[in-house]
Amino acid sequence: MASWEIQPQGVQGQLKVVGTHAADLGNALNTLLADMKEAAQAAGTAVPGSQAMTQPYGPVVPQKAPSWSARTSTGPVGAALGEYVTRRKKDLKGMADRCQAAVLGAAKATNEYVEGDLEAAKNAQNAARAVRVDALKDFGGKQK
Repeated sequence: MASWEIQPQGVQGQLKVVGTHAADLGNALNTLLADMKEAAQAAGTAVPGSQAMTQPYGPVVPQKAPSWSARTSTGPVGAALGEYVTRRKKDLKGMADRCQAAVLGAAKATNEYVEGDLEAAKNAQNAARAVRVDALKDFGGKQK
């Protein structure tokens, strides 16, 4: 049978360290998205100046602005950045979800371990209380 030796205080300390790094990752991701939005807005359009705001003539394929962008006219760079964010959104969310699941899983496993130890100790104490000492005296057979 495998034996485990978990030190709950050590796990708690490591979870605090990991939590700090996870918060740093979350801040970095938020900064990345804000910077991408700003870059898309600063990139402008493929036409100079106020021509970007005029209505085009003839049949034109409408371009959809990225959902995270406040601009209505998007140039090729802004569109590319919007496409990148759209395609990476699932991966970025997955990173955050995996970090959270790892921290919560480790905390839950440690709590279950502690509860198991407490339950085992309780069962041992109850078993010790239930032992009939008078029955144990005769257990070894006849005495000489």
